[in-house]
Amino acid sequence: MLYSSGTTGKPKGVKWPMPSTPVGTPTLLVDLLGALFDYGRHSRYLSPAPLYHAAPLRHCMSVIKLGGSVFVMGHFDAEAALQLIEQHRITHSQWVPTMFVRMLKLPDAVRTRFDLSSMTMAVHAAAPCPVAIKQRMLAWWGPIIHEYYAGTENNGFCAITPQEWLAYPGSVGRASLGVLHVCDEDGLELAVGETGLVYFSEGPEFTYHNDPERTAQTRNSLGWSTLGDIGKVDHQGYLTLVDRRAFMIISGGVNIYPQEIEAILIGHPAVADVAVIGVPSDDFGEDVKAVVQLLVETDAGPALVAELLAYCTAHLAGYKCPKSIDFDPALPRHPTGKLYKQLVRARYWPS
Repeated sequence: MLYSSGTTGKPKGVKWPMPSTPVGTPTLLVDLLGALFDYGRHSRYLSPAPLYHAAPLRHCMSVIKLGGSVFVMGHFDAEAALQLIEQHRITHSQWVPTMFVRMLKLPDAVRTRFDLSSMTMAVHAAAPCPVAIKQRMLAWWGPIIHEYYAGTENNGFCAITPQEWLAYPGSVGRASLGVLHVCDEDGLELAVGETGLVYFSEGPEFTYHNDPERTAQTRNSLGWSTLGDIGKVDHQGYLTLVDRRAFMIISGGVNIYPQEIEAILIGHPAVADVAVIGVPSDDFGEDVKAVVQLLVETDAGPALVAELLAYCTAHLAGYKCPKSIDFDPALPRHPTGKLYKQLVRARYWPS
């Protein structure tokens, strides 16, 4: 039984019905991942993330079951990952957007030192990737970068090829497992193009271990399940994620999605990492605050705060811009790259 990562609350044990097929029978997930990402005996797969998280574990197991080789990093380091690709002639790999950011912010002389020509497929997931970051990665690695959207619960699966993404930038793709829906807070399906909670129907069933209440919270009246992500679907069925429902900021009655603001700030050359949260406000209920980790910690100060605020003003609508910026030497991230935003938020809210 796998547990969720716990970035929006206490980790949850995810249970699926016991399979009735004999041991050794190819599973739905192995067949799906093998077909989507060309895993097989030829694969030399690099996992820069630890195996106690669902995605690295499942992909590593799938590659091994299909006869490939797996190389696992003890911990992620941007330069070391590039070195391993060259050293072991890696063909396949999986990443999260934070890893892309850290590799892109290496000095050019370091980034271009390694031979990455063995790579035929890289895939990323776990969090939405800023469009500008993915564009830079595609320019660097070529059109080999795939993307998918799924959860530990495995209730549905969306995927997009690099060629599709170039036509639909920002999308996480169309459903490869389950049927995709976008619904309002009451679980009623919305029209195409409207923003709401992402649900799947006709996918694998799951429950949370010893927690029927939280299990029930994921279902609507039709039995469709959601993981709490907000998104929208276009007429071609391509899903674009907006943010997690748990991270949405409501300021003066307006919904503000931190993901958009974070995608802008991470593009600033001084920024290594960023978390945007809502903090208490007597006037608006919540104000937007950015907590920033710098590439060079000693650059922190009022001058850089003013520069970052001006950078936001140049790229965002006024109501989305942070009202304040704090600096943090190291934002709390799971070793898989997921941000523990609740820990950041808890600093500013009374318990």
